[in-house]
Amino acid sequence: MEAVTIDFNPESLIALNIMIAIMMFGVSLELRSDDFKRIMREPKAPLIGLFLQFALLPSVTCLVTYLLEIEPMLALGMMLVASCPGGTFSNVMTWLAKGNVAVSVSMTGVSSVAASVMTPFNFALFGYLNPYTRPLLTEISMDSLSLLLLVLFVLGVPLALGMVVGPKFLNLSRVIEKPLKIFAMLLMMALAGVAFIKNTDQFVQYFDLFFWLVVAHNGSALTLGYWGAKLSKLPEADCRAISLEVGIQNSALALVIIFTFFPQASGMLLIAAFWGVWHLVSGSALSFYWSYKSKMNAEADLSVKAGS
Repeated sequence: MEAVTIDFNPESLIALNIMIAIMMFGVSLELRSDDFKRIMREPKAPLIGLFLQFALLPSVTCLVTYLLEIEPMLALGMMLVASCPGGTFSNVMTWLAKGNVAVSVSMTGVSSVAASVMTPFNFALFGYLNPYTRPLLTEISMDSLSLLLLVLFVLGVPLALGMVVGPKFLNLSRVIEKPLKIFAMLLMMALAGVAFIKNTDQFVQYFDLFFWLVVAHNGSALTLGYWGAKLSKLPEADCRAISLEVGIQNSALALVIIFTFFPQASGMLLIAAFWGVWHLVSGSALSFYWSYKSKMNAEADLSVKAGS
């Protein structure tokens, strides 16, 4: 795949990282220590979800990209997305889907903290394990320490600050929640737009390839999350929450990493950018389907009770 370098001056990259950090700060305002203590009290669902998110999804992604001999640049993009934590809209989608919001919030909090280490580690590990992507990973000279520091800056620090500020200013999260959600969506669309505009030729040339890769990859993530939880004998509400946590990835973080460290990796950009758009479509559709299904089941139960 032809590489097209996207040039960002240092000031633009700093501004971009600050915007992502602000978005994470807003998300973390509603996180409490109880969200983490809940895992200690009822660890099964969140721990299964985190295993599926940080171990199974990257492993399966690495194996499938190797077996299908996916073009290395595209394969690296898939592995980077699979290494990211849950996205900022997973909690809302879980609520819409009548899933267990407590499990979703717990997973979001823990995965965002864990991602400070796990995202750089998984990306480096699985990128190296795939023999097709290993030479490319070496060629683009990834600085593991700088990548770790970037993820800490845009995830770890704002998450910690939000958890400190949130309880002290209880109305703050309520006031800025809606604007921040709009900001997050607009930022995601802007990042995706920049990636597509700067790679128009690749977008047209490889659309039929990366489109189906992202659709299949995202569908696999949602399926792994749901059936991994289902086979672990978790309740339906927990299965829905875990499915959306695993399938809604923080692709904005993936794009920031690519813009910062791999601006010449156009294939990675296309995968991460299209994932950021597609997972909103697939996650919303699945949430509304589950919501409709719950409504129909509730009405059926009422009919049965009325007839008995």
